[in-house]
Amino acid sequence: MVNLEWYRTFKSVYKNRNFSLAAKELFISQPAVSQQIGMLEAHVGHKLFNRKSKGVDPTEYANLLNNLIIEALDRLENVENGFRAKAFSANHLITVGISQHLFSSLGSVLISKFDFIDFNFQDDEVLFELVNSKKIDFAIVTQKIDTYDTIQQRLGDIKPVIIGSNSIDTTELQEFLKENDWNATETWLNEKRWYTIDARISHIKLFWMYVFDKKRPTLFANYIIPSEYEMIETLANNHGVGITWSCNAKLFIEQKKVKLLWDSDKMPKTTVYVMCRKNNNFDEILDEITKLLQETLA
Repeated sequence: MVNLEWYRTFKSVYKNRNFSLAAKELFISQPAVSQQIGMLEAHVGHKLFNRKSKGVDPTEYANLLNNLIIEALDRLENVENGFRAKAFSANHLITVGISQHLFSSLGSVLISKFDFIDFNFQDDEVLFELVNSKKIDFAIVTQKIDTYDTIQQRLGDIKPVIIGSNSIDTTELQEFLKENDWNATETWLNEKRWYTIDARISHIKLFWMYVFDKKRPTLFANYIIPSEYEMIETLANNHGVGITWSCNAKLFIEQKKVKLLWDSDKMPKTTVYVMCRKNNNFDEILDEITKLLQETLA
């Protein structure tokens, strides 16, 4: 069966003469580009590109294939774009990019306001490129990127905080914090069962750097769960501690599913922004998103 994505990938590689540039343009990985071209070559029964040290050269069959499909592919993409424009006009479909780790606390809030949203989980740098290239309408990011073509509005501040399951006795910890006994506090934390979202324990390292003035903690993560929401849910149903964004911890704390162990004044805040392109007729929607998320982060 023919896969249209193979031909999209072929078109990008043919145009860019480079797998890496095609991957960047398509927002997929380079191995994915190689795999799709390999499957297309197997499907058509001909080699399409000769690999070089810097890029690729199309074969004669690639030139022929490009001539055969380019017009039809362009027409199909125009139909796709036109359909999306009509869907937006009729149903106010919007596309929103956001980090997977902020979706449960911020992205899901938008569902109460808008009937049609296509969410895209990516990191800040990729989200900026997606907005800038008009592939998505809005992005929720934690970096301020000033460009002529984009608008960014401040939504509020978040910061990493330490939370723990309700089964943890925090009597000693609160005494250590009250006395500013950082050595005893660190020892207490090191002895606990830790949950984190990645093997690099990036949140934990950041906390230790600002609060304990150390480059890295001496603890090891017991459980690595690559989604903050799922990590907190799992922690709440078991026993241990973890570090998460304050906005993610808020609802769990209000529902008494976990405890707030430590919100350190030494930990700096991170500002959250909503980004979109200028002159895209989305001003009213941008204002609605801004107001809703500002209230959420207040």
